[in-house]
Amino acid sequence: MTTRPAIDVRPITAADIPDWIRALHTGFLRSPSPTQEEIDSRTGYLLAHRTQGAFDAGRCVATYRSFDQQLTVPGGNQVRVDAISNVAVTATHRRRGLLTRMMTQDLVAAKERGDVAATLIAAEYQIYGRYGFGPATSMTEWTVDVPRAGLDPRWSAPDDGGRVDLVDGEDVRKLGPDLHDRLRRAQPGAVSRDDRWWQVNTGVVHLDRTPWTEPFYALYRSPSGEPEGLVSYVCDDTWHDKQPHDTAQVKWLIATTPAAERALWHYLCSIDWVTQVKTGWRAPDDLLPLHLPNPRAAKATTAQADWLWVRLLDVVRALEARAYDGEGALVLEVADAAGPAGGRYRLEAAADGASCTPTGASPELTLDIADLAALWLGDESAVRLAALGRVREERAGAAQVADALLRTSRRPWCPDMF
Repeated sequence: MTTRPAIDVRPITAADIPDWIRALHTGFLRSPSPTQEEIDSRTGYLLAHRTQGAFDAGRCVATYRSFDQQLTVPGGNQVRVDAISNVAVTATHRRRGLLTRMMTQDLVAAKERGDVAATLIAAEYQIYGRYGFGPATSMTEWTVDVPRAGLDPRWSAPDDGGRVDLVDGEDVRKLGPDLHDRLRRAQPGAVSRDDRWWQVNTGVVHLDRTPWTEPFYALYRSPSGEPEGLVSYVCDDTWHDKQPHDTAQVKWLIATTPAAERALWHYLCSIDWVTQVKTGWRAPDDLLPLHLPNPRAAKATTAQADWLWVRLLDVVRALEARAYDGEGALVLEVADAAGPAGGRYRLEAAADGASCTPTGASPELTLDIADLAALWLGDESAVRLAALGRVREERAGAAQVADALLRTSRRPWCPDMF
């Protein structure tokens, strides 16, 4: 019987970066060989102590990266989390525990740093539950049938006295970070963006061989001249029977007020030749359909899925960080087979704050750490999870109490892919 050589899982060095990128591209089924531009770009931002590779006979066969991130919780507080990205295992090395080894090392380090939770965007649903992650936000993409929307075809400017102007990438890099910061501080589920995000999304930095197509950028200013909204979009060039039928595809849209959001959607639907608008990843309770005289013109069938996944590392700090609209108390029995966050906790919540303490009192609700993560930002329902058998009531009505405390009036939303 042939014994396989041990696979070395370790932080990468600068010399490993080209091979690490090749393994990353291979795992995501992209053209494997990195360009020198990508090597130079990634060398400038990869944190060696938080970028892992699995090496078999010197060749990188799995990749993993994490970095610091701020996550907004209900009430507007930001908590420090461990953002996980670039997870890939080469097809020849599946089912050998490589992700488990990398994930375990990273989550232990995150707990030691004092991170409240870990976050990721899951490419596949089945993978991350076994590590204690639960889907905490979801997203919807609408396709707007512009001719059916019922908007005034003579529209040329916002009717509130504001204005919409086209701007360039340099303007976006100047104005975008502040706009996004204002949005994320008010939006549970939103995460921080660094300067590099703006460079990548305005074409200053290229990550792979995909050709850069410069988008259009439109800025909304309020009647007082304050920037309150910004959208990035591209258009195709489609004609049927000598008639234009273009699609405007939104890459991202930031709006800090409902007026800005309404003005930018109306602008996109007013562009000559555009007969449909694809919204990109939006909150599942986004206002867009109701901004239209005919909400049915916005079809939510393009995409609807889980989005941000969360893994709680510190239950006490996580539950104390967020706000609660109601008052009440609940004893939770939290199971965490894969990590450090299990235990029995008493949550006491009120409008002016909350306390969460370990307790020996009898549990009222028993659940897994992944299901608590799904409830934490206010999107999921404990009553629903109880019906599915994933949450167990030890006291009748405890799931309803959990919903009254944890659910939020607007759904959490993460605008970002990372």
